[in-house]
This record gives sequence, C-alpha cells and structure tokens, in this order.
Amino acid sequence: MKLLFTPARMITGILGGMAASAASGRIWKLVSGNKEAPDATDRNHGWGEVIAAAALQGAVFAVVKAAIDRGSAVAYHRATGKWPEKD
Repeated sequence: MKLLFTPARMITGILGGMAASAASGRIWKLVSGNKEAPDATDRNHGWGEVIAAAALQGAVFAVVKAAIDRGSAVAYHRATGKWPEKD
C-alpha cells in the first residue's frame, strides 16, 4: 500500500501547486487590483510590492501544501490503519 502512497502524493502535490498558484493570483488581484503579481525583476514595481507579493504567494503555497499533506496522511491511515512514516 505504501507503494501507492508515494505516486498519489506526488500527483496531489502537483494539483495542489496549480491550485495554490490560482488562489494566490486571485488573492493578489483582490488585494492590489492588479491582474498579476509582480516578478522580482520587474522594474515597474517597488520593493514593497514585490516582497508583499512573494510573501503572499509563499503563505498560500505553505497552507495548501500542509492541507494536502495532512489530507493524504489521513486518507492513507483510513485505508491502511497505519500512519505514513517518513522515509
């Protein structure tokens, strides 16, 4: 069963990354009014805006990753009766 856990975790991680990217983009649009968050090398945006966008994106990705990891572990536990161990 552990053999199935690793590929499933990888797939959910990829889907989670896509969801986190979409969520951070929507949140940035609500907060700033701009369609896209600025890149670090974008000369048209100042330090504050670039750092705020990066912090928002990092926070959203961390929350989504934690939710996916926890959900995967709970699902594995329910299916096998064992908690997944780290390798």
